[in-house]
Amino acid sequence: MKPRHYLQFTDVSRSEYEYLLERTHWIKSQFKHYKPYHPLADRTLAMIFEKQSTRTRLSFEAGMQQLGGSAIFLNTRDTQLGRGEPVEDMAQVVSRMVDIVMIRTFEQEIIERFAASSRVPVINGLTNEYHPCQVMGDIFTYIEHRGPISGRTVAWIGDSNNVCNTWMQAAEIFDFKLHVSTPPGYEVEAERAGNYGRSHCEQFSDPMQAARGADLVTTDVWTSMGFEAEDAERKRDFGDWQVDAEMMKLAAADALFMHCLPAHRGEEVSAGVIDGPQSVVWDEAENRMHTQKALMEFLLLGKVA
Repeated sequence: MKPRHYLQFTDVSRSEYEYLLERTHWIKSQFKHYKPYHPLADRTLAMIFEKQSTRTRLSFEAGMQQLGGSAIFLNTRDTQLGRGEPVEDMAQVVSRMVDIVMIRTFEQEIIERFAASSRVPVINGLTNEYHPCQVMGDIFTYIEHRGPISGRTVAWIGDSNNVCNTWMQAAEIFDFKLHVSTPPGYEVEAERAGNYGRSHCEQFSDPMQAARGADLVTTDVWTSMGFEAEDAERKRDFGDWQVDAEMMKLAAADALFMHCLPAHRGEEVSAGVIDGPQSVVWDEAENRMHTQKALMEFLLLGKVA
């Protein structure tokens, strides 16, 4: 059988996500009650990083160990991939030695090529285009605090990056409204807007209007990895797109704030918001680990009765 991969949010159906979120709740409960659960004993995860990470490495490595397996960290600077070995060749070798692979890289094409040659499941730990594990963790966090996300409104404020692209996919699958507001020149790519924005996504030139009535307000850094040369220009362009107390007042009274981290207080979010009572960023960060545990279990073992 061909392995099941998770390369973007649309690789899993609504019913499968509902199963995964239920499993996440149960797996997290076991963790919180210090009850060992080792369904992946003797399984090995290879983690391949072309982009630096704190949360992705920690959440996958700790999560795999908590499931009874082991994790191996591979930085491309220390592998033959960093010296020009074809992605397809590395996939053939790595997938014969481990049971599952997570890759954090640049272009989506790289992970697609790796998966096409892999004998084991491949998970997208982040690409320039998509960040599905982040949004799955975010949705679980929202449900944990406020119940079903279907029918709700999520406001994305800031850069139309990989997380924003994934939220557009999630809105279609989970049937919620997504308000996107970016500065001029940083709008959602027309191709992605056409694919995911017809019925669930609305774009706003005014970030305050995007946040009005929203049940969840979320953002990310103004300068993502790979765009450091544009940092000064982006700080000027994004000045009015900070999520602050004034913006949160326009959202629903019980609105939550999320950020995938790392955060720059005083830039994309004020300290009063990220450290305030509406912020759930620390739960959000932890829940990445629990949703990824459910995902790895699913990809390797299928649905567990």
